[in-house]
Amino acid sequence: MKKAKRVLALLLCLVLILSAVGCSAKKDDGKKSSDSEVVTVVDNNGNTVTVKKDIQRIVVCDIYPIPSVLAVFFDSASKIVGMAQPSMAAAKNSLLSELYPEILNAETGFIDGTTVNMEALAALNPDVVFYSSGNKELGKQLTDAGYAAIAISANKWQYNAIETLNNWIDLLSQLFPENNKSEKVKTYSESVYNMVQERVSSIPDAEKAKVFFLFQYSASNISTSGNSFFGQWWATAIGAKNVGEELDSDKSTNVNMEQIYKWNPDFIFITNFNTAKPDDIYNNTVGSFDWSGIKAVKDKNVYKMPLGMYRTYTAGVDTPITLLWLAKATYPELFEDIDITAKTKEYYGDVFGITLTDEQSARIFAPLTQAGKLSVK
Repeated sequence: MKKAKRVLALLLCLVLILSAVGCSAKKDDGKKSSDSEVVTVVDNNGNTVTVKKDIQRIVVCDIYPIPSVLAVFFDSASKIVGMAQPSMAAAKNSLLSELYPEILNAETGFIDGTTVNMEALAALNPDVVFYSSGNKELGKQLTDAGYAAIAISANKWQYNAIETLNNWIDLLSQLFPENNKSEKVKTYSESVYNMVQERVSSIPDAEKAKVFFLFQYSASNISTSGNSFFGQWWATAIGAKNVGEELDSDKSTNVNMEQIYKWNPDFIFITNFNTAKPDDIYNNTVGSFDWSGIKAVKDKNVYKMPLGMYRTYTAGVDTPITLLWLAKATYPELFEDIDITAKTKEYYGDVFGITLTDEQSARIFAPLTQAGKLSVK
């Protein structure tokens, strides 16, 4: 009898042990399941952010090129439910809304400048929110409210548009690994950059073209790029001189006509952050400014920058093509073999799987005036 009791006790112990192991395994399985439903990334401010994998609703606050980057990255804008007015104005008047008309359904009323209406944001029910890395106050506000908030920087890489694009795509590829385009974008963009460097590297310093970026322009204001903004990088990247290099300022800075005459640039590139066209410079139609004595005007070397998926002065998916376009416009003899329309089709087709017609590609280099407005109101 004692022996039978001992056997029974051993069997009971074995059952309890197996039950405990089974429960533990179930708990571990549950943890693995939970881990498999999220992805963790480090954003451009160095914050570790955990986001659910099945992201269906995206809001972009004050980092304006990102909606266009996301749309091309996904080859769809269906996930973008909110973005700022400057992003919408560019989308509405560019190829972006033709390729992805659903982007026009995104809400814009939740943000005014850099201020987010948290109640309006909550109504959008976002799975992830992107914001400008410089707006740390907004980042804290979003995080404190429980949102998966990811900081995106436009200047972390010293306004190097190629490096900025590559790092944006790398972050998105970590966040959405099923859409990974990191290597394709990096390989293409760096090949374009290296090709341009090979062709312009031998230009003597004294023969480098002097370029002026007309960033913003109105009847009362002219602003350009100092030595710490995209204009400086673009000029250096194409083997030219940014005439505003002497201005030690971050982002854009205001200048007057007296200063521009002193610089006397060979080329003027008008960004899409204003509505001016070359004819406005040639004919002095804005305010009381007189450009007629500037070399670029005399030589008819005033150009409007392209507008593909977004305003190309900043980093964005159009960056490699913008670099080629600027180089060819400034040094046509060095890039006479480059068919910019064909290169545009090649880039979007090979890297993103997007087929553009000749007409669509050409339209990138003839942007609409309305795209220069920063609001759709």
